[in-house]
Amino acid sequence: MSNPPLCFDVTVRNPKGLHLRAINTLVQAAGQFEATILIRKDSEQADCASVFSLMTLGAEQGTELTVTVEGVDAPLAAAAIQRLFENGFYEMEEA
Repeated sequence: MSNPPLCFDVTVRNPKGLHLRAINTLVQAAGQFEATILIRKDSEQADCASVFSLMTLGAEQGTELTVTVEGVDAPLAAAAIQRLFENGFYEMEEA
């Protein structure tokens, strides 16, 4: 029996938005888990395993995104991804 996907909303808080460094941090974090992590902005969806896919979102500071996490370690993966967004990818002190 598989668990339903976890879905939650996040807001891009860091001043530079979802730029290359933040995206790399996101991909590295996602790579630590077996779960599939998808991020949606409006009608666009990106896979957290792909830098290029995430870059296509063009998510600036203040952008609201929906994250969907599915897999055996989904709760741990979801917590890690949510923490990155909440902490502004640890870039808030650069502002």
